[in-house]
Amino acid sequence: MSIFDGFARPPCAETLGWELIEADEATGTIRVRMEGKPAFCNPGGNIQGGFVAAMLDDTLGPTVLVKSGGAYYCATISLNISYLAPARPGSFTGVGRIVQLGKTVAFLEGELFDAEGRCVARATASARVVSTSGLDRS
Repeated sequence: MSIFDGFARPPCAETLGWELIEADEATGTIRVRMEGKPAFCNPGGNIQGGFVAAMLDDTLGPTVLVKSGGAYYCATISLNISYLAPARPGSFTGVGRIVQLGKTVAFLEGELFDAEGRCVARATASARVVSTSGLDRS
């Protein structure tokens, strides 16, 4: 059983094929798998940068939910991405971690790796910490 089982799955996670690989509640570090679909490609055949950003955002945000034991999630304030290599369609692994978690703001970082293990993008983010009390838990 995962902390995520207690919450409704967001449509954006469905679109990206989001799947939890592992989560460390002590550190808030997570590893997730997502699918870069051909429908996400730009004219050059690479995953469009906005989809890469969405994958990274969906890698970083859940770290707060994990670290807080399901008491809090986060809303992204800023997301900074370095695109390191073309992202081709296929499977991706996101690794996200908490740099610092305060009462109202979290600082996060992570990477997105392609199926060959190549880091295609890195991200840092700041996010507002929000109680999960109003979230759909179906």
